[in-house]
Amino acid sequence: MMDGICDTTDIINNLSTKKTISNESSLENNDKALQIDISDALSEKDKVKFTVHTKTTLPDFQKSEFLVVRQHEEFVWLHDRFEENEEYAGYIIPPCPPRPDFDASREKLLKLGEGEGSMTREEFMKMKQELEAEYLATFKKTVAMHEMFLTRLAHHPVFRNDHNLRVFLEYDQDLCVRGKNKMEMFGGLMKSFSKTKDEYYLSATVKDVNDFFDQEMTFLTQYHHNLKEATSRADRQTAKHREVADSYIKISSNLLQLATTDTGKLEKMLTKIAETFEKLRKLEARVASDEDLKLSDTLRYYKRDTSAGKRLLIRRLKALHTYETANRALEKARVKNKDVHAALEVAEAEQAQTEACSKFEQMSEKGKEELTNFKTRRVAAFKKNLIELTEFEIKHAKGHAEILNKCLAALQNE
Repeated sequence: MMDGICDTTDIINNLSTKKTISNESSLENNDKALQIDISDALSEKDKVKFTVHTKTTLPDFQKSEFLVVRQHEEFVWLHDRFEENEEYAGYIIPPCPPRPDFDASREKLLKLGEGEGSMTREEFMKMKQELEAEYLATFKKTVAMHEMFLTRLAHHPVFRNDHNLRVFLEYDQDLCVRGKNKMEMFGGLMKSFSKTKDEYYLSATVKDVNDFFDQEMTFLTQYHHNLKEATSRADRQTAKHREVADSYIKISSNLLQLATTDTGKLEKMLTKIAETFEKLRKLEARVASDEDLKLSDTLRYYKRDTSAGKRLLIRRLKALHTYETANRALEKARVKNKDVHAALEVAEAEQAQTEACSKFEQMSEKGKEELTNFKTRRVAAFKKNLIELTEFEIKHAKGHAEILNKCLAALQNE
C-alpha cells in the first residue's frame, strides 16, 4: 500500500480547525449584547469538540467573555430545554444542529485504500486530496450549523435571557450529558409517532378561525414538501459535479501515463492536456462545494426551520383545543343545579377557561410575530445565498473558459 492512506485517517480522526468560515446566519444583527461564535473545533474518532466563545454585556452573566468546550449531545440538551419549556410554546425554537456525520468520508477513504492497487500513484494522491477537501468542507459545515443554532438563540430578545443558555455558555465543566441508549432512542421514536398522530388529529378536528394561522399552516406544509424535493435535487446536482471532478482525475492520470509511452510533441501535448484536466478537476470541486454550501445547505436548514414553524402552529392548535374544551366544561358546569358544589365547579371551570384563554391569546400574539419574522429572515437568507451562488457560478464559468482557452493557445503554439 502506498504511503498516505494512514495520514488521511489521522486527519479524519483528529482534525482541528480554527475559525475560517463566516457565519451563514441570515440574522445579520448589529446587537453586540451577546455575541457567540465557535472559535475552534476538534474532530476525534467518535465525537467533535466545539470551543464556544462568548462576549457579552448582559448583566446576568458572571463575566464579559469566556470559553467553554461542548460536544454535540450538549447542543441537543440545550435545544430540548427550549422545546420542553411551556413559556416558549409561542416561539419558533431554532432547529437543533444535525449530528456530525463523517461516515461517508470514512467509507470513501476505506474504498480508496482497497482500490489503491488498481490506481497509479498520481491518481491515488489526487483522489486522496479530493477526499481530504471533501471531509474538511463537511467539518466546516458541521461547525457552521452548530454556530448558527447558538447565534439564533443569542439574537432572540427572549431566548438570550434563558437560564439554561447561560449554563451552556458559562459553565466551564462537562455538562454530563450522555447520548441516548437504544431503549431511549426507541422511546423517542414512539414519542415521535405519538406526536405525529396528535398533529393529524388536531389538524383534522380543530378548525382554526384565524385566517392568518390557517393560511400559514397550509403554506408551511406545502413549502416544507417543496423544500424537501428541492434539497434532494440540489444534492443530486452537487453529487454529479463531484462525479465529474473524479472523472477528471482519471482522465488526467491516464493521459499522463499515456504520455510516458511517447516522446516529442505528442508527449508535451498529452502532458499539457492532463494538466488542464487537473485544473478543471479543482475548479469542478469548488463548484460542487459552493453549490452544496450556498444552495443545498440553505434549503436543508430552512427545511428544518420550517418544521420548527409548523411545530409552533401545532402547539397553538393544541392550546386552541384546550381552550375550546375549557369553554365546553364551563358551559356544562353552569347548567347544573346552583348548589354549593356546583358553584365551586363553576369557579374552577371559569379559572381553567381564563387560563386557557390567556395562554391561547399570548401564543397567537407571539406566534404571529414569530412567523412574520421567519418570513423576513427566510427571504433575506435565500436572497443573500442565491446572489452569492450566482456570482460564484459566473466566476467558475469564466475560470473554466479561461483554462480551456489557455490550453488551446498552448497547443497551437507547439
